[in-house]
Amino acid sequence: MKTQHSFLLLLLFLTAFSNAQEVKDSVALKREARSLLREGNELYQQEKYTDASVLFKKALEKSSTYKKASYNLGNALYQQKNFKEAVPQYEVSAKGTEDKFTKAESFHNIGNAAMEQKQYQQAVDAYKNSLRNNPNDDETRYNLAVAKELLKKEKEKEKKDNKDKKDDKKKDNKDKKENKDKKGDKDKNDDKGDDKKKDDKKDDKKNDKKDGDKDNDQKQKKNPNDQKNNPQKPKPKKGNMTPQQIKQLLESLNNEEKKTQKKMNVKKSKGAKVKQEKDW
Repeated sequence: MKTQHSFLLLLLFLTAFSNAQEVKDSVALKREARSLLREGNELYQQEKYTDASVLFKKALEKSSTYKKASYNLGNALYQQKNFKEAVPQYEVSAKGTEDKFTKAESFHNIGNAAMEQKQYQQAVDAYKNSLRNNPNDDETRYNLAVAKELLKKEKEKEKKDNKDKKDDKKKDNKDKKENKDKKGDKDKNDDKGDDKKKDDKKDDKKNDKKDGDKDNDQKQKKNPNDQKNNPQKPKPKKGNMTPQQIKQLLESLNNEEKKTQKKMNVKKSKGAKVKQEKDW
């Protein structure tokens, strides 16, 4: 039991010693942080903002909750026109203090940094927060009025730009439709042109035929007696005779036969005459 009791006392002593050491270390770090802050402020007054920023950052490394170091670092960054990184430092300062004046100053500077970045809505919100903590700050009230006016113009411009975009889109769609209609009309005209060409060709053929028939008619009218003046004589086929020729032939035979009979009657004593077949 005695050993256990001694162990507990030793544990309590070590814990107390550790806490005392932490407090001592914390106080020493805060002292170092304050020293760095003062050095940084001197450089800031000399407008050596970059060197001042380095010391303010070192002070925060010694004591991360050192709100004055955060606020002063924000100011040094702001002077270097590094507005984007300055804003978080002001936010830490505003949230880490209960002092309304410090809060008002932090929000005021947040508004200024937002204005520099043309973030007018953020600036309006920051200035309003500043005035909630310090309603009597005329400078913040003036800045708020300016920020509201710039925000109004920005919204009007956005509205106009959106309208212009819509109008441009409508115009583009209209132009596309007109171009499409023109193309359709061109295609139709081309089709009509092709049809007209086909009809013209048909008409040309018809006219050529008519002209040919007309030429034939004119030729016939010009020489109406050509067929009469130059009739084609029929050529009888070999071995065929016309009725007139046959009649003439028969008459000739009859005459011959009569002459022969007459001779036979005259010369009976001289013997008979043998008929010969003739090749007609």
